[in-house]
This record gives sequence, C-alpha cells and structure tokens, in this order.
Amino acid sequence: MAKGHRSQIKKTRNEENRETRPSAKLSYARVSVQKACFVLDAIRGKDVQTALAILAYNPRYASTVIEKLLKSAIANAEYKGMNADNLYIAECYANKGPTMKRIRPRAQGRAYRIEKRTSHITLVLDEK
Repeated sequence: MAKGHRSQIKKTRNEENRETRPSAKLSYARVSVQKACFVLDAIRGKDVQTALAILAYNPRYASTVIEKLLKSAIANAEYKGMNADNLYIAECYANKGPTMKRIRPRAQGRAYRIEKRTSHITLVLDEK
C-alpha cells in the first residue's frame, strides 16, 4: 500500500506521466475532422520549416488554422529552451468536437438539417 494522502499519490503519479514534449491544442475549430486530416497528413513527420512551407501554399482553409497552431507550438518549444531548427512534428491529429445543428428551409414547408462540424486539433513537436 502506498504511503501518503490520496491527493499526494495522484500528484506524484501525474508528475511521472506528464508529457514533456512541446505541444499546442486548438479546441472547437470550425473545420471538420476529415478536412483537417487532409492537411495534417501532409505535414506529419516533417521538420518545422518544411511544414510551414507546405501550410503556406496549401489552398485549404484548414491549413491557415493549422499554420497558426504550429507557430504556437514552436513558441512553446522555444519557451522550454529548445532550438526551433531541430524540431519536427512527432504527432498531429484531429478529434471530433461537438456538432452544431442548424435548419435549412426547403420547399413545401420542409426543413433539412445542416450539421456544422467542429474538431479538436493537436500538434506535438519533438527534437531530432
């Protein structure tokens, strides 16, 4: 049996499992998971400068959102004392967020449902 109060035990366990790699997360992005994954697949595993160049010339809307997120992750890494030239994208994924339901009027008094999907996008960087 472990010694100490339950909150102390949880605190030590969480410190051992804490993620040390720099990351950035965007919640409730107004882009669907499928559309965000097209862009994320293009930059996964690339170094930071190459990924920024890919995002700058990608015509998709999600690329502007992900570019801003990547710059935030780079700033977080520099704050931790890492060199931006040695960074690469270790993980990047998009999870499903809540869907906003809207109504579209149609002919003869009918109403169709429009689903405006959101996503939670996460970028994790690492040093080479």
